[in-house]
Amino acid sequence: MDDCLFCRIASGEVGADIIEERPTAIAFRDINPQAPVHVLIIPKEHIPQIKDLKPEHCEVLADIFSLMRDIGISEGIDMRGYRIVCNIGEEAGQEVEHLHFHMMGGRFMKWPPG
Repeated sequence: MDDCLFCRIASGEVGADIIEERPTAIAFRDINPQAPVHVLIIPKEHIPQIKDLKPEHCEVLADIFSLMRDIGISEGIDMRGYRIVCNIGEEAGQEVEHLHFHMMGGRFMKWPPG
């Protein structure tokens, strides 16, 4: 989608601090980090929300979770712990209408998150 920031990042049109990518997914650092490690993991395909996932997106989800595992290791937070957040819809705080997961670590996380 031409007006989607995350689609433009995935295509390379807009620069980002890319950490790693898979055939169907890409991970980059959040520009407004809420933790020492704050990475966004997105599908390269424009999928607005979880409700828009279809059975054929299984490879996309596998790539996303594979990225999270590998980033946890490469960022040194895999043994201490990290949080995965997916905001869905306006009331949950979703600001970009493109499915994405926040991966945050490197500090103690409180519960409930807010």
